[in-house]
Amino acid sequence: MKKITVTGKTVEEAIEQGLQQLQVSRDRVEVEIIEQPSKGLFGIIGTKEAKVVLQVKPDAVDEAEMFLQEIGEAIGMKLSIERTESEHGIVLQLSSDQDIGMLIGRRGQTLDALQYLVNIGANRSSASRTRIILDAEHFRERRKNTLEELAERLAGKAVRSRRDVVLEPMPSHERKIIHTYLQDHPDVRSYSKGEEPNRRVVIGLK
Repeated sequence: MKKITVTGKTVEEAIEQGLQQLQVSRDRVEVEIIEQPSKGLFGIIGTKEAKVVLQVKPDAVDEAEMFLQEIGEAIGMKLSIERTESEHGIVLQLSSDQDIGMLIGRRGQTLDALQYLVNIGANRSSASRTRIILDAEHFRERRKNTLEELAERLAGKAVRSRRDVVLEPMPSHERKIIHTYLQDHPDVRSYSKGEEPNRRVVIGLK
């Protein structure tokens, strides 16, 4: 966390100078007053300025990006991180000139685990909680398309066979993609059964 000590004729003046140096707003810093100003003898001799310490509060997304860069360095991979906002939270899109597959893992399992760790670490010291969504070279959009194609195909199988189709276990956000895709299907319905981490989607006739 960045910390600076600044002085000024008044406490407020010192704070303002510090904010300008840090280039942040007042709500992004913690202020500690070290010395109050004093005029000294006859208002001239021994005059002391106010002295304050400004410390920038941790920002969850900045913390997340630093953590990810450290992960990249640890495995010898130079990462580029693009930050965007979505209705679900802050999206950090990872890319690299090297094979980023090791950060995605089988069906995104490594990426999901890394996202979990990033959210815990980044929000640990932050004043407000921020949801961080981790992606790598737009894997999540590709995975979403794959799951929707799977849902369409298995819905057709359920209709033809007149029997329930049970999918393999998958995480809750992937089950949600399938449920959302099939919610308006005219012939089938979907629901989840089982306990985590073996909870599965079932597709059956309405």
